[in-house]
Amino acid sequence: MKGTAVHEDHILDTVEYARPSEYFKVANANCTTDSDCVKGEVNFDGHGRRTGKCVQYYNHTFKTCEIQTWCPIEEYAVVRGNIKDASNKRDMQKYLNKCHYDEEKEPYCPNFRLGYIADKARESFSQLCRTGGVIGVFINWKCNLDIDPSNCKPTYSFRRLDLRKDQVNSGYYYRFAKYYNKNGVETRTLIKAYGIRLDVIVHGHAGKFSPIPTIISTVTAMTSVGIIIKEPPVPISTELSYINSFGSNHSDLSEGVPL
Repeated sequence: MKGTAVHEDHILDTVEYARPSEYFKVANANCTTDSDCVKGEVNFDGHGRRTGKCVQYYNHTFKTCEIQTWCPIEEYAVVRGNIKDASNKRDMQKYLNKCHYDEEKEPYCPNFRLGYIADKARESFSQLCRTGGVIGVFINWKCNLDIDPSNCKPTYSFRRLDLRKDQVNSGYYYRFAKYYNKNGVETRTLIKAYGIRLDVIVHGHAGKFSPIPTIISTVTAMTSVGIIIKEPPVPISTELSYINSFGSNHSDLSEGVPL
């Protein structure tokens, strides 16, 4: 939920009361005189409560309504480097750091390069670094336990779980702030962090032959099988040929068995 709140002399925005994954877009509110800015009014798409003053908009030629909020707004945030150079980094450097996944050579090593994950999910890694995203890692175990256990290998697939980058609320990020006092003024550094979240989803199916369950299943199936006893054929004479008529008596093996 976006917006700001005022509690006595304190300004509260999304960082103070919530940290959702949300989209940032604010339209400029132009004005010419103070009468255009109603004091105390809150614009739904704005950053805070209006003070009633029409002021110069930074270094631009137009003016805008002054608001009571944290400064500067996110439009003038400092953008730092991302993890573009991490496409070859592994996501488990402290564990299993001597291997990385290979379908033929290392099928049991759950150590993937971030660039490999993005490529298999058919996503641009550089784009994920800019906007963030949620990638699903699907691990499927399908094993026949009657054969050698070395043939029981996991298969991996990857898919983008959040909305695509052309949607307004796509990507994955969150906001947090660091607070400190500067020359007696309460100051904060607002950080909007983008990242790649991996959701691991595991499916498994395995089976092994056993005579006892097989016998039980066979006997259970036979209780619903009917037997047809054929009588000797009785020929019926016609002008052109003979037609054999077959009569039958049906016996249900499950007759008399309560269901």
